[in-house]
Amino acid sequence: MRQLPPERDDNEPWLPEVFEDSYGLSADLIFAVTDALEAGDGVQAHALVIDLHEADLADLVESLGRDDRTKLVKLLGADFDPEVLPFLDSAVLEDLLEEIAPLDLARSIAELDSDDAFDVIEDLDEAAQRRVLDSLTPSDRLVLEESLTYPEDSAGRLMQREVVVVPESWTVGETIDYLRAGENLPDDFYDLFVVDPRHHPVGYVPLSRAMRTRRPVPLREIMEADMKTIPLAMDQEEVAYVFRQYGLVSAPVVEDGGRLVGVITVDDVVHIIDEEAEEDLMKLGGVSETDLYSDVLDTTKSRASWLVVNLGTAIVASLVISMFEGTIQQLVALAVLMPIVASMGGNAGTQTLTVAVRAIAMKDLSAANAKRFVGKELLVACVNGLLFAVLTGAVAWLWFDAPAIGAVIAAAMVINMVIAGLSGTLIPMGLDKVGVDPAVASSVFVTTVTDVVGFFAFLGLAAVFLL
Repeated sequence: MRQLPPERDDNEPWLPEVFEDSYGLSADLIFAVTDALEAGDGVQAHALVIDLHEADLADLVESLGRDDRTKLVKLLGADFDPEVLPFLDSAVLEDLLEEIAPLDLARSIAELDSDDAFDVIEDLDEAAQRRVLDSLTPSDRLVLEESLTYPEDSAGRLMQREVVVVPESWTVGETIDYLRAGENLPDDFYDLFVVDPRHHPVGYVPLSRAMRTRRPVPLREIMEADMKTIPLAMDQEEVAYVFRQYGLVSAPVVEDGGRLVGVITVDDVVHIIDEEAEEDLMKLGGVSETDLYSDVLDTTKSRASWLVVNLGTAIVASLVISMFEGTIQQLVALAVLMPIVASMGGNAGTQTLTVAVRAIAMKDLSAANAKRFVGKELLVACVNGLLFAVLTGAVAWLWFDAPAIGAVIAAAMVINMVIAGLSGTLIPMGLDKVGVDPAVASSVFVTTVTDVVGFFAFLGLAAVFLL
């Protein structure tokens, strides 16, 4: 039963107690906001959310129903922080943008950095994108429209246009004076990018180093010339890899001619790492990232397409079983034991597949060590196959008092476990080689292979040795 708030003065909003040193939203807070909105207590709802961090407010908005989130945004009015928008799921964001007046929407997006502004519109459908773009000033609209021309999931869509650029001829003092007087600088930055007369980056100076260096010192004497630049068309997964591999805080983005056009910062990369991990996890399960917030019809459609594929693979496995229909009729024990072989192979294949997909995504698995990886997984499969062959063989023997059945299922178990280990490594590696995301299709193929091989090996051996 939900705990009711304590009695309070009508003019004093009640704020739920939260644990000290805790982060994120408490269930009490969510319940309290929901109750206040349903009761029409705008003062209470406003007081509950006004001091929340923009990320926490975004989580709160997502946790509310469609009507309540609309009430909350309208209630906040001018107090609604535009920084909340980039944190929202795209499905929730689309609903919310429909409730914001064009002028307010334009004002909100204009307050965001260019990368955050693009985050707001990137995943919207075309009609919603057009509505947002039409509400902006020509200069703001031009920047976002140009970003939309870059390839999906590329560095060009990820970068921030506001970047601190200084000539290599400047001193530290001139740079500090520029930073103090500059009006179009980003709100937060970590590195100063040093450029030549053609606007090509030649090095960078960490902001902390510039602050600790005496004013007369030339920038070229303290800059780091060994700098990783990001091409506009680089995939965001590659960008995340570069940041992780070299411990970067920020990196300049350059066009084909080498001219600096933007910067990517680590906060964006953290978001990308989270997004890519979520995407791969969802793909392995055959669902989309927005399943949690999409309506019933959209969610049903997205899952149905994946289930159709799985139905097809299940039919293939059933066709293999139908080939041995007579064998199963003569020996009912086979029908009881069949799922064991297929299930063990499927689980073993999924274990190997998970390791392989992660290794490919993290670039830990390459042509240089692929042979060693496959060999190791094959050896693991053989050992596990022999171990579980003994266990299942003994169980089947005791269960049906038939040593021959135990021997057949033991042999089938070894065969299927070995095939599971091979398919769990070779299938994702093969898909990656031909340019197909292994997180999307690997599980279907691995499951099909282990089911078909498991049924065929078990029933085939039974037909040869038991009948």
